[in-house]
Amino acid sequence: MVESLLQLHSPADITRLLAARVRSARLRHGWKQSTLAERSGVSLPTVRRYERSGRTSVENLLKLCHALGHVDEFAKLLEPPAASSMAELEARAAGHKPERRRGVR
Repeated sequence: MVESLLQLHSPADITRLLAARVRSARLRHGWKQSTLAERSGVSLPTVRRYERSGRTSVENLLKLCHALGHVDEFAKLLEPPAASSMAELEARAAGHKPERRRGVR
């Protein structure tokens, strides 16, 4: 399976998109920023800054998403691809790590 080198979004695009989605989810709940801050354990200035700029730590983002009921979606992030053969599936079940190919970055 060949991985695509072409990516549709830049990290800055994703940062802004996630901040907008957190804000939208907060508003769907009918919460003020202060309510999200209290329920998530993230300070109010941090919530405000995040919604405005999209900048925060991964830990704070996970806390915000947890309060909004979306933290489990992060568990699916970077999941390994489906096994392409029975041997690969058996190796994964046995706990073997795939061999690193030399010269491939």
